[in-house]
Amino acid sequence: MNMGIKRNLVVVSIICAAAGPAMAQNWDWSGGRRGQPAIRLIGAGVPALYPELRASNRGRAFVVRNFDRNRDGRIQPVEAREANRAFEILADGRRDRFDWEARDRGTLVVVRDGPGRWDRARMRGYGFRQTPRGATMTLAEEVLFATDSAVLRPGAIAKLEPLADYLRANPGVRVAIDGHTDARGTDAHNNALSLRRADAVRAAFDQMGVTRARFSVQGFGERQPVASNATPQGMRRNRRVEVTLLGRRASEFAG
Repeated sequence: MNMGIKRNLVVVSIICAAAGPAMAQNWDWSGGRRGQPAIRLIGAGVPALYPELRASNRGRAFVVRNFDRNRDGRIQPVEAREANRAFEILADGRRDRFDWEARDRGTLVVVRDGPGRWDRARMRGYGFRQTPRGATMTLAEEVLFATDSAVLRPGAIAKLEPLADYLRANPGVRVAIDGHTDARGTDAHNNALSLRRADAVRAAFDQMGVTRARFSVQGFGERQPVASNATPQGMRRNRRVEVTLLGRRASEFAG
């Protein structure tokens, strides 16, 4: 092998933070093996899955075990897109020849190493502001969720990808994700909804290869409003998820 190429390769057991999102994940390969029950996929996202994922029991198990984030047994379109994206990288463009059994034999997978990259302009677009804890950005409800739902909208992952790129390139940065609601509903409902939403955002970063141990997740319900709940506009502002890069300066992303 050419020495220039060899220097650009590492074994998956030595994954660096800049590796692609599919390779930075410890995937669950344990389902769908010979002799195990057949797995049936349901949900609006199933038709969008690659045929190689839909057609084999191993593929269906891979999808269910790794991408059904809320464990409701249904594959949503956003989950299907994430599964396709991960499988495309894992198969290295040869989906029809993907060796599922090799995962059981402990075969080493080779991935490309390289410097971490993130897009400063796209990070600037989040509008970070300085807070006592660090650089904080606000994601409005309508960007991420339907009303009274903790399931990410189609397209929400694309909104989070620039931040995921930054976090993979900067593995020492820790993150707080805080969910907030308006004042409608009971305290118990709002607290639970805000926590589920914050955790859904964390799970999205997990699927994009950002280690979950780096996150703290809280749901504050209606307890920390930023506007009056007496108007629809104020309630809309209060329904949000805030992401804070702990200890970082907002000015890092301002210019």
